[in-house]
Amino acid sequence: MTNLDILYRDFGQSPWLDNIRRDWLKDGTLKKLVREGVRGVTSNPSIFAKSLATTSAYDEFLKSHSRQSPEALFETLSVMDVRDACDVLRPVHVSSRKDFKSGSRRYLDGFVSLEVSPLLARDTKGTVASAKRLHGRVDRENLMVKIPATKEGLPAITQTLAKGINVNVTLIFSIERYGEVLDAWMKGLELASSQGLDIGKIASVASFFVSRVDVAVDPLLLEGDPRRGTTANAQVCAAYKLYADTINDTRARRLLGQGAQVQRPLWASTSTKNPTYVDLLYVDPIVGNETVNTMPDQTIEAVLDHGRFWATNLSSYESVAREAKKLEFLPPYVNLNAVTEKLERDGVDAFDASYKECLTIVKEKASAAKG
Repeated sequence: MTNLDILYRDFGQSPWLDNIRRDWLKDGTLKKLVREGVRGVTSNPSIFAKSLATTSAYDEFLKSHSRQSPEALFETLSVMDVRDACDVLRPVHVSSRKDFKSGSRRYLDGFVSLEVSPLLARDTKGTVASAKRLHGRVDRENLMVKIPATKEGLPAITQTLAKGINVNVTLIFSIERYGEVLDAWMKGLELASSQGLDIGKIASVASFFVSRVDVAVDPLLLEGDPRRGTTANAQVCAAYKLYADTINDTRARRLLGQGAQVQRPLWASTSTKNPTYVDLLYVDPIVGNETVNTMPDQTIEAVLDHGRFWATNLSSYESVAREAKKLEFLPPYVNLNAVTEKLERDGVDAFDASYKECLTIVKEKASAAKG
């Protein structure tokens, strides 16, 4: 039994891999990671850009489909990868279904996430249409469509869930926005239920980006301030407290009584960016029941080697509340709302840039393939 297995079995947190690569699908690397305890996969335009640029695994396909537009080629490539990854994760998904039906877990697992085009981040109607198309193209019940938690993304989340499509809500940086995401999730399930859909089949996670908060806040604090490297995990605790409060309130309990799954908080961006911090700063202290931590492969390796999950701040409601309260003691010159608003804008822009980079790489490789 590995540390990843223990993380799930004893602590109720699902370790997901924040990476997807065609060569890993071909050579069995992803299957090996699943055997070691990985229970899901996430992807985004930055990950696809890196994979396209650093491997020749896509070259043969691009050669034989070089007449298609870069946009069409990229979507086809990403759909292929995600569909194959869904098949690798299917045994986890099937097993989790048994746990859900028995009542031992309040969610399904074994999902692979595929993001709608970042160019649609401010387009509600376009996002819903894209989510529906990707859902149909992948055609796997353990697909999650990623939708950003922008203002325009919130109604798209509701409408997509109402169609019975699993949603991974991404790019959450603030507690206020997370509250709006929880509301969008409940609205979506309520609409689905009113239309006669089986809401027990509709899964969702809410991806709270962690390490980037410290990257943004730390430079605003004075050198040597002990609050450096603490804001991100304090926000995680505040988010987890909001989750616990919401899921135990009347509205959510009514949905759970109808057979719904919980919408688990997902901790994303959990690799340590500051080399002076411990490598599992955004893993060990934020282990909590009914959560997900999606980690890049280097962080997965570190967890397998030396994860210490009992050091978590999420072990009790009291410790969660105590750690969350640290946000109230930031100096007055640190405007956390302004920081998280900028992080959202920067996150959307970064994924937009990565998507355009993907299209450029696809175009260049397709052109080279044509000779």
